[in-house]
Amino acid sequence: MKKFIALLLAAMMVMSMFAGCQSGSEQTATTAAQDQPTGEQAAADTGAAVKIGLTGPLTGGNSEYGLAVRGGMEIAVEEINAKGGLQIEFKAEDDEADGSDKAVSAYNTLKDWGMQIFAGAVTTGSALAIAAETVNDQIFMLTPSASAEDVALTGSNIYQMCFTDPNQGASAAELMSQKWPDATIGVIYDSSDPYSTGIAEGFLAKAEELGLNVAVDDAAFTADNKADLSTQVTQCKDAGCDMVFLPFYYTEAAQVLTYANTVDYHPTFFGCDGMDGILNVEGFDTTLAEGLVLMTPFDANATDEATVSFVTKYKENNDGKVPNQFAADGYDVIYALYNACVAAGIDGSTSAADACALLQEQFSTMTVDGLTGKGMTWDENGMISKAPAAVVVTDGIYVPIS
Repeated sequence: MKKFIALLLAAMMVMSMFAGCQSGSEQTATTAAQDQPTGEQAAADTGAAVKIGLTGPLTGGNSEYGLAVRGGMEIAVEEINAKGGLQIEFKAEDDEADGSDKAVSAYNTLKDWGMQIFAGAVTTGSALAIAAETVNDQIFMLTPSASAEDVALTGSNIYQMCFTDPNQGASAAELMSQKWPDATIGVIYDSSDPYSTGIAEGFLAKAEELGLNVAVDDAAFTADNKADLSTQVTQCKDAGCDMVFLPFYYTEAAQVLTYANTVDYHPTFFGCDGMDGILNVEGFDTTLAEGLVLMTPFDANATDEATVSFVTKYKENNDGKVPNQFAADGYDVIYALYNACVAAGIDGSTSAADACALLQEQFSTMTVDGLTGKGMTWDENGMISKAPAAVVVTDGIYVPIS
């Protein structure tokens, strides 16, 4: 009997020990599962990359702009990610500079990807089509080159890296009054394009205020008839204009310069930032651009360390092509967003809406030094303040106007 009781007690002790081990094992497994970070917790712990998206013309007639912006942004992203710390995941979508369905579709593709910050759009028409979408989605928007005032005025979440159209037009008029006060001026512009129209209106208003001699102010064309601009060029020639202001893109500008040469008309042509890229137009005789003046905040021939480094990297990534102002704008956009994200503590786990609110706070007070300007700031409408600059094409390169 005693032996039986002893065996029974031993068995009970073994079962108790087994049960205790089993309970401890289960407890350890449960604790480990609770401690494993998932979802936003994991993103915060690992410093997940901030997702920044761009839309722009990567194909088609305006691709020079979109590809330049993308190229500049990619260099900035590479530099930033090489630093360690906050990382950026970047994605670009082609909108073909179509300011309607294609632009919105490209934006929605980025939103589906998980975009937290929108670094676009490149062109004004596309930006106007997308701006209201970003307001509704509470996504912060910093456009590198869409310059219409109406873009920024769409919502408090929208900022611009480039000058607004009226300001650029006014700056062009001021420069003309300083350098060519006695010129007889003609203005050719695209009345169907808000970018071109906005600059032309700003120019004409300031020209009147300064007393400039504008002999032709109505040589307009539209998207439907821009294949032949001979009438507008002839109008300026017949009026005796020795300076012609061209507030539109390089494709049409190349056409104007080519036709003017065929009719032996050689005024001083003066362009805006959309002219930047004319020296890369396929099939265009670049000698015809000699003496061309254009507004641009970036000079690829500058010798400061930041510019030299950027130009070198851009050429390496783009088969030796020299970066234009749009590439520099793109570069500055990414760095401005990066610095603001670091200051605000934004990372990949931050919701787009929270990032938007935090970035608005940062951009309302921050000052940025970049390739396209020093001491850049933004007003309450998201419009930038920086010193205007212009260059003249001399021996096939840009030379700053002194």
